[in-house]
Amino acid sequence: MQARAFLFSSLFLGGGIILLGLVVWPILTFELLLTPRLTTNIVSPIPQEEVLGTQIDLTQASNWFPATPQRAAPSKITSYTLSIPKLGISDAVVIISAEDLSKSLVQWGGTALPGEFGNTVIFGHSVLPTFFNPKNYTTIFSTLPTLKEKDEIFVYFDGITYTYQVFEMKAVDPSDISPLEQKYDNSYISLITCVPPGTYWKRLVVKARLIKI
Repeated sequence: MQARAFLFSSLFLGGGIILLGLVVWPILTFELLLTPRLTTNIVSPIPQEEVLGTQIDLTQASNWFPATPQRAAPSKITSYTLSIPKLGISDAVVIISAEDLSKSLVQWGGTALPGEFGNTVIFGHSVLPTFFNPKNYTTIFSTLPTLKEKDEIFVYFDGITYTYQVFEMKAVDPSDISPLEQKYDNSYISLITCVPPGTYWKRLVVKARLIKI
């Protein structure tokens, strides 16, 4: 009887340690291996209530930058697709000025359209990398931090495929609206999600520049 109880307690303890590891390891990996190559390091967490997600629902796009509301889609084309071969993301749907990040990626309404001069800003949801599924929009950007400079992002918009190349990655505060800024010397794309993995502490911004059509 005592042996059985010891076995059960050992199994529960082992399971608890594994679950804890699944949560802690991605955060440690991000901090130790990925944060040093970001333009802006993670310095301090945001208030605990936001970390726990009790007062903010980040599956709703309007909660990302509440001080800067989205504008309606500026053309008849309201959606397109995005692919990142390195991450296994293929033909993910991007909807312009949408709200629900559990159903698609969302281009922030009012930012440049793909191929135009300016900055196309696209949001995607993320969770712990363990649960990453490139076909599930609630997990689709979970491995975004693993991208590196010169990795390619493909956008298929209005019958044309645009190839973008990553040139910068940075982490910013949730209140920082600089990722929405427009720069008109070229065509850019900015992919945004939450980091470290499984938290809402910061926003990762992956910036890429158009290299060919």
